[in-house]
Amino acid sequence: MDAQSRGRAEEIDPADQWVLNPRTGNYELRLGHSPAQQTSAGAPRRTRRSAAAPAAPAPTSPAVPGPRRGDGPPGGRRSGRPRRPGGGGGAAARRRRRLAVTGGTLAFLLLGGGLGSYLYYQHLNGNLKVIDTGGAGGSFKKDQPINILVIGTDKRSGEGNQGYGDADSVGHADTTILFHVSKDRSNATALSIPRDLITDIPVCPTKTNGSVKQIPGTKGSRFNNSLGQEGRDPGCTMRTVRQLTGLEVDNFMMVDFNAVKALSTAVGGVPVCVAKDVNDRDSKLNLKAGEHRLQGEQALAFVRTRHAFGNESDLDRIKTQQQFLSSMMREMKSKETLTSPKKFFSLAEAATKSLTVDQGLGSIGKLTDLAGELKDMNLKNVTFTTLPVLDNPNEPSNRKATVVLNSAQAGPLLEMIRGDVSLTEVEKKEHAAKEAADAKQDALLQGNRSPAGDVRVDVYNGGGPAQAASATLTWLQNSKGVYKASNHGNASARLAATQLEFAPNQADMARALADMMGLSAAAMKVGTVDAGPKTPMKLTLGSDFKEPGAPLGAPEAPQQAPDGLQRVEADKAVCAK
Repeated sequence: MDAQSRGRAEEIDPADQWVLNPRTGNYELRLGHSPAQQTSAGAPRRTRRSAAAPAAPAPTSPAVPGPRRGDGPPGGRRSGRPRRPGGGGGAAARRRRRLAVTGGTLAFLLLGGGLGSYLYYQHLNGNLKVIDTGGAGGSFKKDQPINILVIGTDKRSGEGNQGYGDADSVGHADTTILFHVSKDRSNATALSIPRDLITDIPVCPTKTNGSVKQIPGTKGSRFNNSLGQEGRDPGCTMRTVRQLTGLEVDNFMMVDFNAVKALSTAVGGVPVCVAKDVNDRDSKLNLKAGEHRLQGEQALAFVRTRHAFGNESDLDRIKTQQQFLSSMMREMKSKETLTSPKKFFSLAEAATKSLTVDQGLGSIGKLTDLAGELKDMNLKNVTFTTLPVLDNPNEPSNRKATVVLNSAQAGPLLEMIRGDVSLTEVEKKEHAAKEAADAKQDALLQGNRSPAGDVRVDVYNGGGPAQAASATLTWLQNSKGVYKASNHGNASARLAATQLEFAPNQADMARALADMMGLSAAAMKVGTVDAGPKTPMKLTLGSDFKEPGAPLGAPEAPQQAPDGLQRVEADKAVCAK
């Protein structure tokens, strides 16, 4: 239950609705109020799954186990035999723990988006708000790097938020973090983008009431204007980030002020440390030097304050937010949270009520799939940093309000992110696994080549210039003698890097085409099933494609971060100064 719902008679905290069924000896979730759902000695039948109210049915998926004999109520004790040491409730408890870890991995993605072990899917799906971004993204892929854009808006929606933000604003991209997960899932980089960065906002097609409106682009605008202003939706922020960083954004998650208040309360408070006494009248943050556990209004004040730390700039506020998020992640992955079903119920409610997503993440099932991709990542391999910027040279020295990109530092940093290079030292065994995977990929280019006349390929444009597929087809046929090629126009999803998909028995054709196109081993994606004799390969031109014949594939990324790069490591607690 989120912080705004606390105390309302009509609201029910599902974590408090576990009751003992004397016929089975199990604790069962009761969300309805009908007489049939009251626990009594005369319960009509033995069951392990309780009935639920239509708005919040109990899960039917086998991946979400219900309580079993011997399980106690969430957050409480059961009568009868004590648990055996280390037993933890047997197989059901082990399944719950695995799902709990999955929930913990989403902590950062929504300031702690816990998807706990007792997910009642349809109810939580109803909490989510979903936006059609008109093709701005696609959806994350299991065998590719993942880029999730997390947007915190200053829109003053929700009970108790009228004292924050711009009273007349429809909401800006006030806090924006691009969360990049490496292809091998060994590390992640959380890149904060300053809201006051001067950049270009591209033309943004926005869907409204079933029709598409083309919102004109702007030159030299604040980054935070990429959302809300002139009707821009989160898809426009995704397009702006792609243009700014060269990284394809797969999906977005958006929250407002309520997320910080509700989620920090649901997790039982977030530990923070301040190096000095703080009394900020604007954010209403009032803390003594030392350690604190913040939730609700105080947690929101901590992430909003501009005048408490550093030189009182938005860049210092970003550092404070990164420290708070790191602490939230540690709290979510702690034993105290992972073993508390009550906390996970509260987190599931708070997270989904606060969350707006694109269609690619528009269900609890899809969010759980994403969590599954992140569940094994060690926090010591997660690093927060900020896109390097400089004071805007076009502003007076006494009125510095905006910043511009520091290309000398931003360029190498973005190359590292695009190249999946971690900003922290990944364990040797993870490096070894990555090297083995790279060697296996490189082997795809070793072997025979088919004659050009035997190469069959369908060409799609998934991010290259306009008419790129047509130009490539003409070039292949007229310059390379690949007469069995076809133009299939635009791909259904955008790709950051050009990709060639082929079957194992098409390897000779694939190597021949790779030589012609200048494809690296990283661009090769081999399937598992042989193709028919006349089945073509699939070539999708990505954002890295400029013109036919130009070498493709990411350049060798720098292996060290630029000197002086600001960073916060997620596994380390630091005091805000």
